[in-house]
Amino acid sequence: MIKRSLTAVGRISPLLRAGLIAGVVVAGLAYPLAAVAGLGAKSGAGLLQELPEELQVAPNAQTTYVYANDGKTLLTTFYEEHRKPTALADMSPYVKQAIVASEDSRFYDHNGVDVKGVARAFVANQQAGGVSQGASTLTMQYVRMALRDGAQTPTDALRATEQTTARKLREMRLAIELEKQISKDEILERYLNSAYFGHRAYGIFAASQVFFSKAPKQLTLVEAATLAGLVKAPSAYDPASKDRTAATDRRNYVIDRMRTLGSITAAEAAEAKEQPIRLKLTTPRNDCVSVPESRNHWAFFCDFFKSWWLQQPAFGANSRERLDNLRRGGYRITTSLDPRVQAAAQKHVLEKEKKNSRYALGQVVIQPGTGRVKAMAVNRTYSLDQSGNGKHSDPAKRKKFKGNYPNTVNPLLGGGDMPGYQAGSTFKIFTMLAALDQGMPLSTAFNSPPRFKSKYITSPGPAACGTYWCPKNASASMTGRQTMWSGFGKSVNTYFVQLEQKVGAQRAVKMAERLGLQWRTEVDQRMASPANASGWGAFTLGVSDATPLEMANVFATLAADGKYCTPNPVQFIKTPTGEDAMFNGVPVAGVRCRQALLPAVARAATDAARCVTGYGAAAGACGGWETSPMVHAIMKRPVAGKSGTTDSNQAAWFAGYTPQLAAAAFIADPDNPRHAVGSGNATKQKTLVAETLRDALKDAPKVKFTPPPDWIVD
Repeated sequence: MIKRSLTAVGRISPLLRAGLIAGVVVAGLAYPLAAVAGLGAKSGAGLLQELPEELQVAPNAQTTYVYANDGKTLLTTFYEEHRKPTALADMSPYVKQAIVASEDSRFYDHNGVDVKGVARAFVANQQAGGVSQGASTLTMQYVRMALRDGAQTPTDALRATEQTTARKLREMRLAIELEKQISKDEILERYLNSAYFGHRAYGIFAASQVFFSKAPKQLTLVEAATLAGLVKAPSAYDPASKDRTAATDRRNYVIDRMRTLGSITAAEAAEAKEQPIRLKLTTPRNDCVSVPESRNHWAFFCDFFKSWWLQQPAFGANSRERLDNLRRGGYRITTSLDPRVQAAAQKHVLEKEKKNSRYALGQVVIQPGTGRVKAMAVNRTYSLDQSGNGKHSDPAKRKKFKGNYPNTVNPLLGGGDMPGYQAGSTFKIFTMLAALDQGMPLSTAFNSPPRFKSKYITSPGPAACGTYWCPKNASASMTGRQTMWSGFGKSVNTYFVQLEQKVGAQRAVKMAERLGLQWRTEVDQRMASPANASGWGAFTLGVSDATPLEMANVFATLAADGKYCTPNPVQFIKTPTGEDAMFNGVPVAGVRCRQALLPAVARAATDAARCVTGYGAAAGACGGWETSPMVHAIMKRPVAGKSGTTDSNQAAWFAGYTPQLAAAAFIADPDNPRHAVGSGNATKQKTLVAETLRDALKDAPKVKFTPPPDWIVD
């Protein structure tokens, strides 16, 4: 019966004959080959098409690697399929020998389709009454993987892998065409970079790392044979399972095949088969939750980086496409995270507030003139596991939810969708900048009483006098005539409300927007709207929410003489070919800056902000005392900044800066913003910023601020 069938099929073309035989093998049919010749010709006619582009350049998903700013210290990786392309020359010779012996011993002899193998498989399947052997060559297997990986729709993916005669015919046709265009070694290299070895390891690089924690070039004979045995059935031959009998038997089969083909000697084979499988398993990091435990605090920066990536149009039309690109694009990303600055920032955070505190204490450090984020530290563990967390501090939520301490993945420092925290008197910087921007000099003075009846309308409350808003100062010692220097240095509320009235609250709001603030709550959005901004008197006292990332960047803009740079977590983004990732002709990782303020305005604001820290102004009098003298005392270098607290000490802030670095820190209860942190915690953020900047700039020169020009002073 078999002889008659082969004779009948012999009358059609060799390619179609091979396709028909393979179709029978795949389907597991026991019919004579001649009986399906007509079906094969009919179904295969439309499949003999041009070689698809995906077979010319394999579209394999690749792992993205994310490093600290030294380009060497790994933060984490992102992948859907853990894979890193590796040249055949960078693989152990045993890898090449083992995979050929295991999967296609006549690989270097056939033209993409092994007719002898097809005939052998057909006979075996006839005798078994089903599919006991396959006939796919390494080239055909690669074609199948490339079509699957290059599929644009679920239908294409199904078509690439379905068990049908048509699919097998297509594979054969494409395999023959592929071998006309590229060499055997290139096909083998592509195959080894595409094959699945189990444990989410795609390609020989990932398999070597996952199972043996080494590079492919370092694989021994035993290790290479073990991996080669996996591609047939990764789960069935998994060497990491408790019972390694199947894995060992499969490995020994590969070793025997290598001996038969002359790749190794009989003595080498015997010695190798006596050795047990010794694994050194590694689970590759994936996403921010996999940042090593010893550097867990880096994960909050990683989360900011990921959020930033998802906003970049260079990587896709929407967040889904961008995330897919991050996980499949094979980028090498050097971030802006400075391990030394990060270590100092985290050390000083935990010295002042432990991780099991319901209060979050955190800070962000930014480089002026670039927007590059150097550190993001907070007294939390980045983890999805909240089973051991403390009680929620909001009584209304306590019965349903755990508190977000010590474990959380919430973006407490900014860069995500959290609104932030009321920033208190740090917002006085926007009123002062708006006034300076409108031509008012630093010497602008107002008599500042203990309480001031403003022109702004308000609802009934502690700060109301009738229908008007009547804020008061924190101390009687603030009473008297104040200028921008003394009003800012002492944080005199009644001075800044008068300054805001003169310049217009809407201009202070616009200034905040100019410097990167976003309105994330419904209340803030409503009050910041053109219809309401002019009446938002309380804005100058910081009733709006902001994030430490935003506030650090505001003061970094002043340090950079008014140059605003978008907060940036990256220095370089390289494609798999080593080129810069580009968008509209510009590197995606490049700094994005604009001149938001006149240099004179920024320098004038800095001169007033010097009063806050005890450093002293260059062009005016600070009024005899300041709110944060410990900052300059700790740093002992030129420094400016602004402190801020909200009503009832619900949050406390400090933003400080030098010409080289800027930082902003806060302390608050993120779970219940109405929960006061208490006056005893109101200075932690000041010393935190001072100590972090001191340590970060330990070996840096003491650079002085440029004084403001005379025309903006008086």
